[in-house]
Amino acid sequence: MTEVAVVGGGLAGLVAARTLADRDVDVTLFERNDSVGGRVRSRDVEGFTLDRGFQVLLTGYPAVQRELDLDALDLRYFTPGATIARPGQRSVLSDPLRDPTALSESLFNREVTLGDKLRVLKLRRDLSNQSVDAALGHDDQSIKAFLADRGFSARFRENFAAPFYGGITLDRSLSTSRAVFEYTFKMLSTGKTAVPAAGMGAIPDQLARRAREAGAEIVTETTVEAVDAEDGGVTVTTGSETVSADDAIVATDPPTAQELTDVGSIPTTPRSCVTQHFRLPATQHFTSGRRLVLNAADDRPNQVAPMSAVAPELAPDDEKLLSATFLGKQDASDDELAAEVRDALASWYPENQFSGLELLATDRIDVAQFDQPPGFRSSLPSVDDPEGPVFLAGDYTEWSSIQGAMKSGRTAALAATER
Repeated sequence: MTEVAVVGGGLAGLVAARTLADRDVDVTLFERNDSVGGRVRSRDVEGFTLDRGFQVLLTGYPAVQRELDLDALDLRYFTPGATIARPGQRSVLSDPLRDPTALSESLFNREVTLGDKLRVLKLRRDLSNQSVDAALGHDDQSIKAFLADRGFSARFRENFAAPFYGGITLDRSLSTSRAVFEYTFKMLSTGKTAVPAAGMGAIPDQLARRAREAGAEIVTETTVEAVDAEDGGVTVTTGSETVSADDAIVATDPPTAQELTDVGSIPTTPRSCVTQHFRLPATQHFTSGRRLVLNAADDRPNQVAPMSAVAPELAPDDEKLLSATFLGKQDASDDELAAEVRDALASWYPENQFSGLELLATDRIDVAQFDQPPGFRSSLPSVDDPEGPVFLAGDYTEWSSIQGAMKSGRTAALAATER
C-alpha cells in the first residue's frame, strides 16, 4: 500500500514527493498531463524553446536555494533594472549597486525623479535589514498606497512600478498587497533573475528526476477524480483504479483542489495573462541587451522580454526570441495582438523596422496567479485544513509564486510525516 499519495505534479507536488521519499516514505504522485510541471513548462516550436508564458526564477528565494541544484540548471541571467519605453523614447533605470555600468543612464533617467531614486536606495537598505518572514507579514495595504506613503512620486508609480510590478503580479493598478512587493523587491535586491538554458521546464524536470532518484513513483496521464478520507487512511480514485493510502497531499490547481477537498477558503479568483512568442532575424537590431523592456505609455503590451539575448540556447543560430505579455484575458485574436506588439516595438525603436517579427505561439493563461489584495494572507487555507489525513500543497497556502509553491510542498510533506 502507498503510504502517501500526491495528487498533482506541479512544483508543489514534486517537492512534496521528493521530501517524502527522502524520508523513506512510500509515495506515489499522480499527474493528469503527460508530463509534470503544472504552470511551469517549456516546449519546442520550430527549434525555439518556449516557456508557458513569461516566467523567471528569482535565485534569492529560500525554497529555490533549498530545493534546486542551481548549478545543474545552467542559469542565464537578466541584467538588473529595465528599459523604460514609450513612443520615440527609451531610457534605462537600474540598481546602481548591482549594475554600476548603468549608473550614469539611471542617474539621468527622466521617467522618475531624483528623489524617487534616493527613495529606492533607502527602501533597499530598509528591506535588507528585514527578515523574509517579516516582509510577508506586511499585508495591510496595497502596493500603490505603500509607495505613496514612502513618498514615491506618481511618475515613479506610473512609469516604472506599474509596468514592472504589473509583470510580476499581473496587476498594473498596483492593488496587490504590499507584502508581495516587499518580498519580491527584497529577492530582486539580494538574488538574481534567471532562466535555465533549457527553459523554465528544466526546473520541474530536475525536481521529478530527484524525486524518482529518492524513490518516489510518478504516474502521468492519470486524472484523480476523488480523494476520500476514511478511518485510518485515504482512498484516491482515478479513472481506472482506487488506491489506498495512509495520507494524501492534494497539490493541484486551486479549482481542482477545492473540488477534491471541499476547502472553501482556497482562493479561486484568478489573474490571467496572454504571452506571445516571436522570432526575429538576427540581422534585426534590438538594443535592449538582457533587460526587460517596460511599456510606460500603456499596457499594449505590458512588457517585452529579450529571451534569446538572456539565454541564446532558447533560439536557433541566427535568430532571436522575444516574448510580449498582455495582462488579463484578451478578446483580440492572436494576429491582432501580434500587430499591437509590432506597432509598439516600432514606436519604441523608430530607427528599426519590425516587419520580420514573426509570431511563433500564443499562450492564453486563464489561471496564472490568484488574486492577492491587501489582507489576502489571513484568509488563505492551511495545509491541514482538509478533513482527515489529507493535506494541501500549493502556492495558494502561501502566496502566488515559485517560492510559495515549493515551500508549501515541503510544509505539506512534513505535516503528513509528523501527524
